Amino acid sequence: QVQLVESGGGLVQAGGSLRLSCAASGRTISSYAMGWFRQAPGKEREFVAAINWSGGRTYYADSVKGRFTISRDNAKNTVYLQLNSLKPEDTAVYYCAAREAYYSTSAYLTRLSEYDYWGQGTQVTVSS
Repeated sequence: QVQLVESGGGLVQAGGSLRLSCAASGRTISSYAMGWFRQAPGKEREFVAAINWSGGRTYYADSVKGRFTISRDNAKNTVYLQLNSLKPEDTAVYYCAAREAYYSTSAYLTRLSEYDYWGQGTQVTVSS
């Protein structure tokens, strides 16, 4: 069993930056693919970014490509999401997710059902 805890959310002005962290415990996530999703009020949870087990491959939603960067530090059992050039429409609860024992070189994991574990989320609010 893996526990995921997100942190780093907050209130930021449009154009600003935040760095989200997802700390895993219970098991090492070095063999796990990891992803970030977000859910705005009244909307469904949507894919944001994913990274394969080694960190060598990443995949992004078109809405965040070029502004957000996903990375991981397997030695620290932590995954990060750097959010730059934030827009009001980025306001949402951001969730970290883990796909167990996924050794593929691909990071194309965009569906909620493809992940085994989820964190509780961290709120990101972008003011205009």
